[in-house]
Parts: sequence; structure tokens; C-alpha cells
Amino acid sequence: MRRNCFLPVLALLASGCVGVSPPRDVPPPPAPAAVEAFSEDLTQRTFRYFWETTDTRMCLAPDRWPSRTFSSIAATGFALTAYGIGAERGYVTREEAAKRTRDCLKFYWDAPQGAAAKDITGYKGFFYHFLKYDDGTRHATTELSTVDTTLFLGGALFAQSYYDRDDPVEAEIRDLAERIYRRVEWDWALRGGTGTKARNYPESQGITMGWKPEDGWQPADWVGYNEGMLVYILALGSPTHPVGKAAWDKGWAARLDEDWGSYYGYEHLQFEPLFGHQYSHVWVDFRGIQVEFMRGKGIDYFENSRRATLSQRAYGIDNPNDWKEYSGDLWGWTASDGPKYSRDEYTVNGKLRTFFTYTARGVSSVRVVDDGTIVPTAAGGSIPFAPEVTIPALMAMRDRYGDRVYDKYGFKDAFNPSFTFTQADSRTGPVDPKLGWVAADHLGIDQGPILAMMENHRSGLVWRTMRKNPHIRRGLERIGFTGGWLDQPQQ
Repeated sequence: MRRNCFLPVLALLASGCVGVSPPRDVPPPPAPAAVEAFSEDLTQRTFRYFWETTDTRMCLAPDRWPSRTFSSIAATGFALTAYGIGAERGYVTREEAAKRTRDCLKFYWDAPQGAAAKDITGYKGFFYHFLKYDDGTRHATTELSTVDTTLFLGGALFAQSYYDRDDPVEAEIRDLAERIYRRVEWDWALRGGTGTKARNYPESQGITMGWKPEDGWQPADWVGYNEGMLVYILALGSPTHPVGKAAWDKGWAARLDEDWGSYYGYEHLQFEPLFGHQYSHVWVDFRGIQVEFMRGKGIDYFENSRRATLSQRAYGIDNPNDWKEYSGDLWGWTASDGPKYSRDEYTVNGKLRTFFTYTARGVSSVRVVDDGTIVPTAAGGSIPFAPEVTIPALMAMRDRYGDRVYDKYGFKDAFNPSFTFTQADSRTGPVDPKLGWVAADHLGIDQGPILAMMENHRSGLVWRTMRKNPHIRRGLERIGFTGGWLDQPQQ
């Protein structure tokens, strides 16, 4: 069992063991009409990000925009989900969304697979994490990623169940999604078959994080509470290359007892960046369904994510490290861009600070990684868990910083009110001497949860659609989930 306070933490980031702090400086909630208007505006803008920035010739969603670096296979999964949301909301026609989705899936079905290091999009059914814009093949020496493939498949299986009409294009979508999913050799990615041991848990019988043709298997597995839950749901649910339940029991779920802790009075599985509490929930409705560990705790994974979200807000209110602007309406930490890397170079509120560029920011009883950077997708990806605090937080970010953080595609990736050092030559975004730093880019894997989770809150579209998918249901049931919608007849 992990202690409720893990020390030492990064010296400048350590917050110490904390208890429940009473809220302070929390404004009254916004009017319902204002909330609805904002929700619609954010949904439209974030949908437009995916619709307008994703390459339509090869279906390559940008890892980031407007910087043009490479495509992210995970961001493409979010784009596939976005297309259905846009069709349902009437931003584009169903026919437009279906055609683009069909073309996307056809590209990835036809894209070259093989063990070579170059000119390949994937291997054994998995896809490389990042792909080149010019031809959709492997970027540099990026890894064949099990979790990023999973996020792509989340979008593909959503499309399979959403486009359910007796129509040639929609029928082709269903067939392509099925073939892409069935091609993935999950059993090949089991640690037990690699002849190696995972550094993060030598006893693991779980699924590896990835593989490279240059040096083989990545050293870590999906073990312990993290964003990898959907990896196991899809791996156990596979009709062609399934893994056994031992992969879950002796992989992802092997150390859940150690991950359980309390932070700001909220008992839950600890994982400091909020993306770990969000990604699997984009496509799976965990409300009311439980597996053995959570039955013992008397909650479900949805409630666990709610508690993680509320504990982050409590940290923001308490602000133990004395960063600028933190409050009950300005909070949220997860992996994101940041101003720059500098150690003990700049002073904020009388303290020398360390800042980071891209890193996995977050707060928990295990560790705190906080450099004053606030990340909108942290609140945005948690909208269904705690809408009463997440939506006001997003509205406050927009209202306080305006088009500096909120543009035609929704929220920029992150901002840091404490980083006001214009002499710092930040290469990740502009710095204002009063308002601080803001990211230059939007990130696809941060935009996706905002859009999908806002829609799950507003209509339940993605969750409702995925309940119909037999592969999702099969994976959950093979793991041992019961209750809630799983106990109802399949539609």
C-alpha cells in the first residue's frame, strides 16, 4: 500500500502531506443558459479543429496545430469520434461524415504493415505512434504503440457502431472497422511471449507498451492504474487474437492495492495526470459497472475519476506551492506543453522555480508535478465526472484570458500565469509580462477528450453508441465487469 504522502518529491514541486482544505474564493455558479451557450460554442470549435486540420487524402490528424510536425495515430482516433459527433450535432451532414470516415478507415486498412523500420505504417495490426505527413508511414524511430493503437481503435469501433444504416458507405465503414480490429495481434504483445521482463514490474504477464524494429520490446508494461485500461478491454475482447484474463489480473490490475490512496480527503486510485482517469472513459461508460477491485471499494471507475478530478480542484484551491491565479475556477493538470525547461532560474512569489516544456503534469498523493501551468483539457476531459466544477473552470479560463487561450478551435493546450519572463525566449508560445505564457499550439490528444467528454455529458452519444459494440461488451465481460448497462439485454 502506498503511503498517503510520498516523499521525497521533486524538491520544488513537493506539496507535503495535505488534508482537506475548505474552499475559498469560489465564485457562484454560472447561469444555466450561459453554461449551455458555452458548451455549444466549445463543442463547435473543437469539432472544427478535427474537421479542418485532419488531412483528408490520407486521414492524418495532426499531433499539434498550427505547428506542423507529424500525425498522431491516437489523434486520428479522436478525429473519427469527432466526425460522428459533428454529424449528430448537424455541423456537417451524416453523408459527409460517413464518407470521410470510410476513406479514413480504408487508408489504414490498406496502409503497409510489416517488420521493416521504414516505409511502414504498422506491424501485427498495431500502428506506429507518429506518422509522416507525406505518405502516412512511420515518423523517425517512433514506437509501435499499443495504447495509441487502442485510442485509434476506440474511434474506429465508435464509427462501426454509429454508422448503422442500410447504406453502402456505412456498411463499408462497419466492415473496415471490423477488419482493422480483427487484424491486431494482441497476444503477440504479451510480455510473457517476449522473453524479457518489464522494468516497471518484473512479474508482469501484461501487455507491453510498444515495440521498435531497431531494438525490440519497450521496457515497460501496462501495469497499475493508468490510461491503459482500454488496451485490456480491446485485447480481451478480440475475436481473433485475444489475451487471457491473466493479462489483466497480473498486468494492469496487479498493483491496484498499491495505487489506492487518499488525496485532499478523496479516496481513489492515484494517478497524477488526469488523462489517466479520462482516456478509457471517452469510449466506455463505466457508470454502475464494476469489477472485483472496485466492488471491494464500493465504487465504480466513473466515481474514481470524479474523486480524482475533485482532488485536483481542491489542490488548486489550497495552492500549497503559491502559484499565481490558482483557485476553484482556475485549476487542472495533465500532460501538456509548458513554457520551457529551466531549473532554479526564475523567481515567483519569492521562490526559485523549475519550469518544464512538455511533461506529464499532475497532482496526487504519490507525487506532485506542478510548475504553475494550467491545462484546459484536464477539466475538459473530466466534464461528465464533475460538470458542476469543470464547466465553470473552462468558462473562467475563457472569460479571464479571452482569445489568448480560446480561439477558433477552442482552447490552446496550456497556459502559465506565473511565467511572465519575457526575456526567457520560450519557444513553445508567447509570454506576456502580466498574463504569462500561453501555448502556441492545440494538441489533438488534448482536444479529443474535451469534445468527446462534453458530448458524453450533454447527450451520452459516444457512451450510448459504444454500449452497442459487441467487442467492447465482450472485453468488459471477459475481464469480469458486471452490473449497470452490462446486465441489460444487448441492443
